[in-house]
Amino acid sequence: LLTRFLSQVGHEPLPPTIGRNVLGRKVLYLPNFFTYARHIVEVDGRRGLFRGLTPRLISSTLSTITRGSVKKAFPLEDMEHVSNKDDVKTSLKKVVRETSHEMMMQCVSRAVSHPLHVISMRCMVQFVGREVKYSGVFSAIGRIFKEEGILGFFVGLVPHILGDVIFLWCCNLLAHFINTYAVDDNFSQASVIRSYTKFVMGIAVSMLTYPFLLVGDLMAVNNCGLRAGLPPYAPAFASWIHCWRYLSAQGQLFRGSSLMFRRVSLPMD
Repeated sequence: LLTRFLSQVGHEPLPPTIGRNVLGRKVLYLPNFFTYARHIVEVDGRRGLFRGLTPRLISSTLSTITRGSVKKAFPLEDMEHVSNKDDVKTSLKKVVRETSHEMMMQCVSRAVSHPLHVISMRCMVQFVGREVKYSGVFSAIGRIFKEEGILGFFVGLVPHILGDVIFLWCCNLLAHFINTYAVDDNFSQASVIRSYTKFVMGIAVSMLTYPFLLVGDLMAVNNCGLRAGLPPYAPAFASWIHCWRYLSAQGQLFRGSSLMFRRVSLPMD
């Protein structure tokens, strides 16, 4: 998690190496996950790999508890399972209702857990400038409230929620239409294929929505007094849209998305 986030903010302490792509052409590759992790251990020891872990765990716990509470408070009425093509309208209605319910749970849980996510990101990114500004959950809460107010706990929330919403609707609707129109009920392995469709769609759609995750995480640390959130790593963004446009102009919207084959990304003209 730490290596990926440091890649997202553009911190590359190790020089790239020359390699070849599938076409045999020479390309520059940045250190992969394992090389980067070894560097962190050399600098901070093994404990360095777990920066920001405590607020991250609290954030995940809050998210899980919130989802359960919302699900219990607003239960989804069960609908009969439909897979017959003759009842497409009914099955689509079922998917829309389930996705709407899932979206509500995800948005609420994201909003509740986001403040701890912000703290986790800031604890991790201190590796770049060797700062100790955020040293504990409670002290971090007090510092953010004092310096940025309540809104400081929710920087980067909007792109995260947008990414979640787009992911849910695209993944569920694509899986539904593929299962309905592309998988024949007469095929002996139809049920097996349908069980994996949503999983495969999730992987594909997550790549398309990755820029929202990147922008949200960068906004969480931008202009907060830490080196990685200031020039030369990034300008002080006025909004997440400003951040998105900046990354897009630099050809960096998918920065940090790969952990293994990380090619050097050159700015676009």
